[in-house]
Amino acid sequence: MKVVILAGGRGTRLSEETHAIPKPMVGIGGRPIIWHIMSHYASYGYDDFVVACGYKGDVLKDYFATYRTRESDLHVDLTQGTVESLTQPHESWRVTLVDTGQHTMTGGRIKRLAHLLGERFLLTYGDGVSDVPIDALIGHHEAKHALATVTAVHPIPRWGALAVREGNVVGFEEKPEDPDTWINGGYFVIEPEVLDLIEGDHDGFEQQPLRLLADQGQLAAYQHTGFWRAMDTARDRDELNEIWSANAAAPWLGRR
Repeated sequence: MKVVILAGGRGTRLSEETHAIPKPMVGIGGRPIIWHIMSHYASYGYDDFVVACGYKGDVLKDYFATYRTRESDLHVDLTQGTVESLTQPHESWRVTLVDTGQHTMTGGRIKRLAHLLGERFLLTYGDGVSDVPIDALIGHHEAKHALATVTAVHPIPRWGALAVREGNVVGFEEKPEDPDTWINGGYFVIEPEVLDLIEGDHDGFEQQPLRLLADQGQLAAYQHTGFWRAMDTARDRDELNEIWSANAAAPWLGRR
């Protein structure tokens, strides 16, 4: 089963980095976030990736085109002009990188990959990491007999809360989570019939296609209460790096 990663957006709220690189190449612990996302899927055996490129897609292509050289020990013969790899990278991924346009919406990017997606596929965004169990996600999708399943997560709380009684503050709660609110956390399972609901480049996947599926009772939700973070801002990037620094076996890297 292929894993599609949407990696074409500009990431304007990380502009201090994304003026030069696409958002999925912003680093966590010295590696781009897209590597962390792929590592999670690969830990469950899903290592055939299709990357929907757009803004500065050449940076993504260069990264993967030179991955083996960068990750291996080399013997370089300057006289002969030859380079020999002495070791192999740990990863055995297959990565297909497709230019899906500079200004194409998320649905349009998926539609442009239709020729590569003849069967059920996994889908996520190139800026969010999670410890969602992929096998359980797929099992839920199959049990619901849906055309698509989205991983539903709680939004990340940004502010602490005050406990107020009779006009006085009687306590503090550090960034409380609302157990009744769920948002789209990515990490989809998609049947190929869903591609027919996307008209073209102007379609955002989160708008008409998902709404139509929901109206038809064909959009399941896998409710994940574990780790999930989207990297939308410099603050998010810094928090993810702090988590990495505190624990090199970061929760989003999957099974080890």
